[in-house]
Amino acid sequence: MVRVAINKLSGNCRNYCSHLSMTSFNPKPAFNNQLQLLISLSTLQKNSSSSFVKTRISCPLPLLQVFRVNPTNPTFQVRFLSSASRSNLLMELVKAVASKGSQTGQSIAVRSEQKSYSYHQLISSAWRISTLLCNGGLKTAVDLKGNKHLGGIRIGIVAKPCAEFVAGILGTWLSGGVAVPLALSYPEAELLHVMNDSVSSTEPSSSHDISMILSTEDHQELLKDVAAKTAAHFSLLPPVIGTSTELDQSHNGELNVIERVQGIENFSAIEDEKPALILYTSGTTGKPKGVVHTHRSILAQVQMLANAWEYSPSDQFLHCLPLHHVHGLFNALLAPLYAGSVVEFMPKFSIRGIWQRWRESYPRKETKVDDAITVFTGVPTMYTRLIQGYEAMDPELQAISALAAGQLRLMMCGSSALPLPIMQQWEAITGHRLLERYGMTEFVMAISNPLRGVRKGGTVGKPLPGVQVKILAEDGNDDDKSGVGELCVKSPSLFKGYWKLPTVTEESFIDGGFFKTGDAVRVDEDGYYIILGRTNADIMKAGGYKLSALEIEAVLLEHPVISECCILGLPDRDYGEAVCAIVVPDAEVKRKREEELKPALSLEELSTWAKEKLAPYKLPTRLLLWESLPRNAMGKVNKKDLKRKLAADVQ
Repeated sequence: MVRVAINKLSGNCRNYCSHLSMTSFNPKPAFNNQLQLLISLSTLQKNSSSSFVKTRISCPLPLLQVFRVNPTNPTFQVRFLSSASRSNLLMELVKAVASKGSQTGQSIAVRSEQKSYSYHQLISSAWRISTLLCNGGLKTAVDLKGNKHLGGIRIGIVAKPCAEFVAGILGTWLSGGVAVPLALSYPEAELLHVMNDSVSSTEPSSSHDISMILSTEDHQELLKDVAAKTAAHFSLLPPVIGTSTELDQSHNGELNVIERVQGIENFSAIEDEKPALILYTSGTTGKPKGVVHTHRSILAQVQMLANAWEYSPSDQFLHCLPLHHVHGLFNALLAPLYAGSVVEFMPKFSIRGIWQRWRESYPRKETKVDDAITVFTGVPTMYTRLIQGYEAMDPELQAISALAAGQLRLMMCGSSALPLPIMQQWEAITGHRLLERYGMTEFVMAISNPLRGVRKGGTVGKPLPGVQVKILAEDGNDDDKSGVGELCVKSPSLFKGYWKLPTVTEESFIDGGFFKTGDAVRVDEDGYYIILGRTNADIMKAGGYKLSALEIEAVLLEHPVISECCILGLPDRDYGEAVCAIVVPDAEVKRKREEELKPALSLEELSTWAKEKLAPYKLPTRLLLWESLPRNAMGKVNKKDLKRKLAADVQ
């Protein structure tokens, strides 16, 4: 029998839910809001190949937040919000995480460095951090209910992927602050830029109403210096530790967590549209800008992703992405935690470590261990490296590894274009057709290939539910789906604006609230979107033709000699721009050709091979052979900067 615990349930719902066995009700006055109650039932239907059985019940309820089940302990937790009142939607993500602690008392949220941390431990640590921030010498305010809060002060957070980072984000939100995750790879000069940018220009630098930096011990020396130079406060993130004493004081920790959730609901100063998060763009098309997300936009995105990709408490994510980027922060951390999944951090990408973890998860066909990885998401460069690692294995290990990888529920790819040859090669090895999607810091994810359905290589799929898109043609037509144009996006997860850049923010939108992405796209015959590249870096004009660098790169990567490549349009007196190919040759081929005193690849050889696959005007007219391509933490090449440097060399 399934036991269903419902909080704030309207008394009118009894009739609608009579076919379920309810053992716990908390009747409240009826609400008039009509909605669809989505009940996700796990492993309840016999002989069903799907782990989810979905039932929809129409009933007059306050706004439903989520309905989840832990398959090992089938007790449902339903959270409702009244849409009539201005509830703290901004805190719903924190409340969702807190509620997981009340389901089993010790539901695992995060694994890191051979240690496990429960949802309850994360929330307990977040409360400690909130107290630290509100009593750490920063200027605070008091809301109408007497709660002390930070009033939107920016809090920089620097830590490798770990439980302390997660608690730091949640604790910042609990204190009424704005979290600013900072990259571990930032040199001091970059950190100083971000820290200075994140301090309000209307306040003197000597004011105490400035940012605090939270860090783990391994980064404290550098960050203490940065804090001193920016007049910011500094504090170490307290370690996330067990709270068995608190758990013993309540029934499986349920009372303790309920009290904490009620504490969250008591906040009145933090509003839905207030800033919650500032993420800095990668800077591939210009100087990094601070992108401001609100609590509402964050919640909208994690709900969107959890629903679209069916994240659940039975999922376990292997996480090896940076946390200052939306891919690692939203897709692989916040959305899984919202869904009650387990996130296992691998702080540093390891080809051997990932293959080994998958083999440990699935030691035999149709057999998996209790903590088996079920979801993996990465950037194209990671999959390229994993393929190279697979090819270096002996045949027996290859067979075991491919079998193990094939048993994961879902594998995804993003952050830069996935070359079709890589997608095809990965599918041949593992049986997984990678789910490619499209997003930006400004709205996180907006377009995706389907979880169930045709995933088309070379495309990013169709708009996610709730997302609207337009194609802005060069002539100003704001909805031209017949040709190539700039993609514009309107989404519930759209950012509030660029930090301290009101003019840039205004210029980034068109009528109707659509954000101009700067990416050129076209739509295929099935309605799938094809990203052609950045309008200012990947779209070239050569001899009167408009060319996509990404299209040419995808073709050249099929060449047996080419391991990586980058296409740029360099200034040309006759054609406007010349197609330049920067190629990283396969190491083994390069070694053999060098023994023959020959280059790994010549322009003539490349042109002869490519003319069967590309139109004459798309053929590279310049070729550079490099040892590697300069990539950032997410595997992206800063083409704008690279183009500028190479253009200067040409001149």
